[in-house]
Amino acid sequence: MSVERSGSWVDGVRPYLEREPLAAFALGVSSGFPYAMIGATLTTRLAQDGLDKKTITAFTLGFLVYNLKPLWAWMVDGVRLPVLGRLGQRVSWLVFAGALAIAAVVNLALVDPATDLGATITAAILVGVAGATYDIVIDAYRIETLKPYQLGVGSGMTQYGWRIGSVAAASLALVLAARIGWTGAYLACASFALPAMLTGLLLGEPPRHRAAVVRRGAGELWASIVGPFTEFFRRHGAATVLLFILIHKIGDTLGQIVLRLMLNDLGFTNDEIAIYDVGIGFWAYLVGIFIGGAIYTRLGLKRSVLISLVLMAVSNASFAWLAAAGHSNWGLAAAIGFENIASGIGGVTVIAYFAALCDLRFTAAQYALISAASSVVGRVLTAVSAGAIVERFGYVQFYLLTTVVALPGVALFWWMARTGLVDGSIGSAGVDGPGDARAGEET
Repeated sequence: MSVERSGSWVDGVRPYLEREPLAAFALGVSSGFPYAMIGATLTTRLAQDGLDKKTITAFTLGFLVYNLKPLWAWMVDGVRLPVLGRLGQRVSWLVFAGALAIAAVVNLALVDPATDLGATITAAILVGVAGATYDIVIDAYRIETLKPYQLGVGSGMTQYGWRIGSVAAASLALVLAARIGWTGAYLACASFALPAMLTGLLLGEPPRHRAAVVRRGAGELWASIVGPFTEFFRRHGAATVLLFILIHKIGDTLGQIVLRLMLNDLGFTNDEIAIYDVGIGFWAYLVGIFIGGAIYTRLGLKRSVLISLVLMAVSNASFAWLAAAGHSNWGLAAAIGFENIASGIGGVTVIAYFAALCDLRFTAAQYALISAASSVVGRVLTAVSAGAIVERFGYVQFYLLTTVVALPGVALFWWMARTGLVDGSIGSAGVDGPGDARAGEET
């Protein structure tokens, strides 16, 4: 498989109707909902309970659990679950991790932030642990189910599913919270774990899965844990690729976690947020995914990723404009629309590149490393400084800052593309094998 390719519009649309990308859509639905439960939804819940900004943004430490998932992702590759293991390595972990996610969200539903902040923090972290584990399995199942030529479309379908799952869960939570309270809202949202579980049970084990054998000896066990990392870092330019992964999303991560706080301070109601932020943002994101798939097909991976990085950086400036404009529904619609189109494009191109980086022997562990690293810097900065920066300088300056800090990632990828590091970093997940249908067709 070549990372640079071109094709007709028909070739770009056809894979969307194939079984594997459709499965990626269902997996994405379940992947998105735990994040929504401890992201924008919990932020709104805490703000309405009267907590201050520093306390609310500190809750983003719960997201840091997602950045720690490489520590146990190797278990998903090599540890066979008792009883459930009869279903297969990937399917058994899908069922197990899905059940954990349901239990964690139910627990979060039963706590009251106003009376027991400690229990709420613990519950949010547990949702993060369960959601991160579910993400590990879902990502590995998706990558190993998709054929190399489907990685672009598959990442788009995953993003369709992720956005639908997260937006549907967030919208349902907002609507139900206003009518039956937050407990009932969270309990209803726990059902979003089911699509991925059912997909695994229906499709079975992914055909491209290569088992990682974990033996009983301490030395061999240690080798199975470090193997995914040593394989990645033996590649030429691996440190530079990792640096890009670390910094490319800083601005986006900083901006998104503060967005609901800004909307609340600007006087937007729950219904307005649901209509403009969630509703218009949802459709704009779908448009962005379609555009991302089109430019990926027509321009190839390197140019499409570079375009998406530029758009995502500039989109943060639109929120600075909204903060200066104040409570404006038209302004909110424009800013949310632009940002989500840019994010949709990046959701196809950047995620396709990250999936192609994996070695099929270590899919779960390596993609966990990549996905965790992609947002860890932004999450740490958000947790320790975002609220304080907003309170001192205001939202306009904050969002201008997020635009500036996104620019180094754009420059680094441009340099990687020019020096050949992007091509040289591709792993076996991005290379056609003898058993892949349409092998070589996209080269």
